[in-house]
Amino acid sequence: MRRVLILACLFLLSFGLTTALAQESAPPHVVQSPTSNVRHKSRKRQTTLSAEDRSAVINVALQSKTPRRAERDCSHLVHSIYERAGFPYNYADSDDIYDGLEGFQRVSKPQSADLVVWHGHVGIVTQPSHHAFFSFLSRGPGVDDYQSRYWRSRGKPRFYRYVRSHSCDGCVLATRRAR
Repeated sequence: MRRVLILACLFLLSFGLTTALAQESAPPHVVQSPTSNVRHKSRKRQTTLSAEDRSAVINVALQSKTPRRAERDCSHLVHSIYERAGFPYNYADSDDIYDGLEGFQRVSKPQSADLVVWHGHVGIVTQPSHHAFFSFLSRGPGVDDYQSRYWRSRGKPRFYRYVRSHSCDGCVLATRRAR
């Protein structure tokens, strides 16, 4: 009986310690941006896009086969799609987004509607399981594989997730560098 009580106490202690440590660390999918200089430690929960919100972004993207006048390149197209889906952010070109943009957090495992970014190009992940993304391509707006030979030749992409609230527990949000 005594052995059972000791084991139960040890289990509860280890469970409590594990839970406390897990709450202190950032979620494993969040990548700290080396250019980030703002740390948010408020008690408010971070709010990223829901599955329904991500679907809205993808639907707007896939309806954008014919670019509008203001959508003359990849970063303008992506910005316009997010605005039309109801998720505005301050316009930035792809190099600025690659360095980190306020309102987005860098992640290592993309979901649909996340941004996929290289120096000089940005798109919206449509199907992460197939490495598919939507962007302004050489033939106009369309879908391509971000792990194809061409995109791999441009270097390793970064992925960013839209954040509704700029405060989250223990995470570091990407912010644009001052020039």
